Amino acid sequence: MSATAPVPTVADLPQVEVVHAVEGWPDDADAVVQRAAQAVLSGFADAASFGDISVALMDDASIQVLNRDYRGKDAPTNVLSFSVEEDGSILPPGERLPLGDIAVALETVVREAVEEDKTLAAHLAHMVVHGTLHLLGYDHELDSEAEEMEALERDVLASLGIADPYRT
Repeated sequence: MSATAPVPTVADLPQVEVVHAVEGWPDDADAVVQRAAQAVLSGFADAASFGDISVALMDDASIQVLNRDYRGKDAPTNVLSFSVEEDGSILPPGERLPLGDIAVALETVVREAVEEDKTLAAHLAHMVVHGTLHLLGYDHELDSEAEEMEALERDVLASLGIADPYRT
């Protein structure tokens, strides 16, 4: 993200599709997801070249299966990101490779929001910001990577009026 880069318009940004895999998510979940993902994407001058994103609002049982099958961790987690990798196929002219998919687990996100004294909307937004940054290649395996990613998360969430999720 660059402070001097021109801000793309909403029309230039990739589409964000929200899929309700389970019932129980609040009525404003779609709007929260859209705003959070677009807040991340709008910080990149080249966002118009990015592919679309799909966000699946799931439950713990469903995300546990994904976490087990793709990460070898047989437990639910709050958010998972799956980048779409170029497989060598040729896309039709004007088509972009999707950026990837994000999965968010309802029960875990609700529990964490309560434990951290946050609103569900604020924590959901944080999970979507976090997941979107993963799709864009950010990671937190090393301390230096974590610092960079967390700083970006703080900036994006602040632009949405959401307090620093890493405050102690």
